[in-house]
Amino acid sequence: MPELSMPNKYKTILDIMHTDIAINEMKDHFEEGLSNALNLIKVSAPFVLHEGNGINDNLNGVERILTFDALDIKNKHIEVVQSLAKWKRITLSRYGLACDEGIYTNMNAIRRDEKLDNLHSLFVDQWDWEKVITKEQRNVDTLISEVKKIYSAIKSTERYMFEFHHLLTPVLPEDIHFITTQELEDLYPDLTPKERENVTAKKYGAIFIMKIGGALHSGEKHDGRSPDYDDWDLNGDIVLWNPLLECAFEVSSMGIRVDEKSLLKQLRLSKNENRKVLNYHKAVLEGKLPYSIGGGIGQSRLCMFLLKKAHIGEVQVSVWNDQIIEECEKRNIILL
Repeated sequence: MPELSMPNKYKTILDIMHTDIAINEMKDHFEEGLSNALNLIKVSAPFVLHEGNGINDNLNGVERILTFDALDIKNKHIEVVQSLAKWKRITLSRYGLACDEGIYTNMNAIRRDEKLDNLHSLFVDQWDWEKVITKEQRNVDTLISEVKKIYSAIKSTERYMFEFHHLLTPVLPEDIHFITTQELEDLYPDLTPKERENVTAKKYGAIFIMKIGGALHSGEKHDGRSPDYDDWDLNGDIVLWNPLLECAFEVSSMGIRVDEKSLLKQLRLSKNENRKVLNYHKAVLEGKLPYSIGGGIGQSRLCMFLLKKAHIGEVQVSVWNDQIIEECEKRNIILL
């Protein structure tokens, strides 16, 4: 089981049937709030893509993408998506959306190399969103503004769930605190990145950790990021303090997307300059895609937090190893 602190005497607030009902209530309310706050329309999303066009997300660059061949598609392999960061930007262009207009979708993915614990599953479900901005809006003020809108939608959903289920007591602070990865390292140079997140999330209740992907003054990275979708100077994670699990709890990763300059820089720093010839990367470098901001918000993660669940398997159906199943039974954790 995970290295996280698990509750010793855990008892779920909602039984298995009422949990499923509450999941749908929560998702419907949050979707509406997100769509209204960010001016997004809902669109359909792919689960599989052609291999080799650069659209699939490489995440940290080490995860193995799930691929297969198909009887009626010759000479090409097919990939299961890992996220839709690049696909969404292409879709903005295809739909001809204007500045401050955007899309969101239900993204389902399989991440075969995920380390299974109470926060991580082979199955990933997110609200993936993307909206058009101008070149002049590629700045930290734009990033902060969108984060505040998303946090407001999360807070609204927390209050909404409390109205229907009075044991789901709200715990989130009024405001979210902004801090950079370098500021975290300067404050806590002797702690690991995860330990820094724990200390800071516990202090403020909700934080947005900015500038993820590049090397810090120590030469280490706070965390890895693919070089070809987020601008490492204009991105970050929404992290909440989870009082049940007593840990920092990431619910969203987002950022302003790379432009021509930042893409070249990050491909060089990550030693991935060979990607410049791929269709997506060429489109960015040639200015054929709109400038945009976007991200993913974990559906199961947010359900876990707002329904006060100890394991992600309590809010989604997935596959677990024998050790996790046995440990959950001991801890009175009912997996869907």
